[in-house]
Amino acid sequence: MTKSEVRARIQEIGIIPAIHVSSNEDAQFAAREISAAGIPILELATIEPGAMEIIAELVRNYPDLIVGAGELTDAQTAQRCWDAGAKFLTGPGLELGLDSGGLEISSEDGPVIIPGALTPTEVLKAWKSGCDFVKVFPCAEVGGARYIRALKGPYPYIPLIASGGVNQETAAEFIAAGATALGIGGALIPHESIQLRQTQRIHELGRRFVAIVKHSRSLSPHREQKI
Repeated sequence: MTKSEVRARIQEIGIIPAIHVSSNEDAQFAAREISAAGIPILELATIEPGAMEIIAELVRNYPDLIVGAGELTDAQTAQRCWDAGAKFLTGPGLELGLDSGGLEISSEDGPVIIPGALTPTEVLKAWKSGCDFVKVFPCAEVGGARYIRALKGPYPYIPLIASGGVNQETAAEFIAAGATALGIGGALIPHESIQLRQTQRIHELGRRFVAIVKHSRSLSPHREQKI
């Protein structure tokens, strides 16, 4: 899958599930079940032990799954994730450290880049770096959907991913405010559901979020443009 295809798929689905696991078996279960729920995207936190090996295993076993690496803060780890097969790279802050890591941010041969930002200055700086999306984190602590709406005022052309505080009660508000996609953790794939292998619970949560995004987009005045 090319970078353009990954970017388009993320925009189309509008949901990036994120998990924190250190077991390959747990990651495999989460990947299988979230894909079955209609969301073939999974972000793995790289701060967990064995993350590189888990990413590589997911890429081998699930060729139709868009596997991404999260919680990135340095160039070396970003490069290792890309080498392991990650299709997108993201972190909580503005600097992913890619300039010194050999990865060209705007290259069509590289991964989709999603830096984290919070202030209007950081959001604009991130977008001008040549990234694909900008993740606004942590959303809930600075006003939630109201903050996304405020950012979309001066930056209607920047595709924002709302992250932090996204759940079933707030997801529709974020989409209506103009978020291109939602970064969702435990509200979509609860840690206990992974541990207890609660297949049906993950399926149900996945279907609910897919329906929320679809319905909210149909009502939203914001119309997504291809990026």
